[in-house]
Amino acid sequence: MTPKKIQKNKGVVIYQAKNGAIELRGDFTRETVWATQAQIADVFQAERSVVTKHIRNILKDKELETNAVCAKFAHTADDGKVYQVQFYNLDVILAVGYRTSSKKAIEFRQWATKTLRSYIVDGFAINKNRITKNYEQFLNVVDDIKKLLPPGSAVNPKDVIELISLFADTWLSLDAYDRELLPKGKLTKKKVSLTSEVISKDLFELRKVLIEKGEATDIFGHERNTGSVSGIVGNVMQSFGGNELYPTVEEKAAHLLYFMVKNHPFTDGNKRSGAFAFIWFLKQAGTLNTQKLSPSALTALTVLVAESDPNHKDKIVKLILNLISN
Repeated sequence: MTPKKIQKNKGVVIYQAKNGAIELRGDFTRETVWATQAQIADVFQAERSVVTKHIRNILKDKELETNAVCAKFAHTADDGKVYQVQFYNLDVILAVGYRTSSKKAIEFRQWATKTLRSYIVDGFAINKNRITKNYEQFLNVVDDIKKLLPPGSAVNPKDVIELISLFADTWLSLDAYDRELLPKGKLTKKKVSLTSEVISKDLFELRKVLIEKGEATDIFGHERNTGSVSGIVGNVMQSFGGNELYPTVEEKAAHLLYFMVKNHPFTDGNKRSGAFAFIWFLKQAGTLNTQKLSPSALTALTVLVAESDPNHKDKIVKLILNLISN
């Protein structure tokens, strides 16, 4: 199918591939793409009046907020004159695709359903065309993650893909961390209470629940040595001369996860206990982002910490910070 231009003045092309997928060409740095009603109609091979009706209903039903998805841009017409034309972003394009009954829209929905199913069942979905176009960068990311793992690591390939998807926004490069660059996000400085008594109590409740559900045995959550958890909490919350060693919420949470997993304070269940403590602390601090830290993402991150080379501690902590920073 010949690509249908959406914003030719900005080098962006949008079209529907043979498998029904909505594809972008030309500019992969944008968070969205803008199209007129006529251009949306062209993509789905539908009447413009049908697209107009669907957009009106989408906005009327509050499925999308008008101010967030609509904008007027200067557009040069064939007569050379500049007009203010209404444009709609990618969210509108997708929403119209779900409401339109044309053959092309049906193909789009079939592709979208298949992609969504991959996310739900497998925990990830891969755009092979995008990987092909960014193949060298993709391999670099895979190699970066492999470098953090010891020889013979048993990390599941799906977990590695999950980690790649987490950091795909920036095509994470560990070279930046070798140069001691800080995470791009904003770190949160606020006082958050963390005592071994409180977290141990909640970890004990976790143990009870897992045993009742048949997902853990009696040895789960037993300290190897008395005071192991207290020592980890002390390390995370320590200060010198009135200054905290880890002054931000994210730094404390990252080190709590790392120490709980890597120091093996329990005879069994260190990864699950570490992940629980990590989420528990972020929630206490009011900084937990469940969109980023989905169950599959948390599992992948915890496995990476567990399998990582101890010599790469600082890199692992910075990876965690990059993920959870605002």
